Amino acid sequence: MRALILAAGKGERLGPLTEVTPKPMLELGGRPLIHYPLAMLKRAGITEVAINVHHLARKIQDGLGDGSRLGVQITFAPEPVLLGTGGPLNGLRDFLGGDSFVIANSDTILDLDLAAMLRFHRDRGAVATIALFNPHNADYYSRLEIDGDSRLRRMRLLMRRSPIEFDDYPKNLAEGAAATLQPFTYCGVLIAEPSVFAMMPSAPPWSLMTGLFAPMVARGLPVFGYVHRGYFRTMDDLKTYEALKREFAKSPPKDIAALE
Repeated sequence: MRALILAAGKGERLGPLTEVTPKPMLELGGRPLIHYPLAMLKRAGITEVAINVHHLARKIQDGLGDGSRLGVQITFAPEPVLLGTGGPLNGLRDFLGGDSFVIANSDTILDLDLAAMLRFHRDRGAVATIALFNPHNADYYSRLEIDGDSRLRRMRLLMRRSPIEFDDYPKNLAEGAAATLQPFTYCGVLIAEPSVFAMMPSAPPWSLMTGLFAPMVARGLPVFGYVHRGYFRTMDDLKTYEALKREFAKSPPKDIAALE
């Protein structure tokens, strides 16, 4: 089983820091941010990892090398032009397409039990399973809604915050059915089957959610949500980065970045 870590973005909301250091290599808790998703994958026994790179790509490549120092094997997927969050899949079909695979964000820190999520995924015969979280500021994010069996029945992708507006997949849902659903937000990790390659756009750039997984939910395909109730942080901007640095200095989370 293999994985893709998304690390090509410019991290513009973290400027001016990201003008000289790519976001995945910003330090948190004495190590680069990208070490956290790498550690999560390694804990689950996934050591073959592709990482897409664009902004200050050489600094990520030089900083991580081939991954051997971290106990993983890294394949870099350079993007001369940004391909969107989904576009890397077009070029990584041969690398990822032989088995279930994982996609993870490079700016997310969580103590997710990925092995347990994989069992959940396979037990349900899912085409895709998306890790979900219930944040305190839910209005800041898109809403992914599951039924009592943890099946994703609607994705409400956030279009704007003021006034709040969503792009719904499916567009129409019976009022009674909608009232029974529980809303969560995506927390940066998903598992997918090779069959999704037949459903994705033929050429980048495209978005994972609007281009692939939300249309799958709208079609009623077996896409499930795995609710994570443990530690979860993401680095959105300078304010959250500074808050995370203070938090880690005072009380760093344990055993979620063990790569050695």
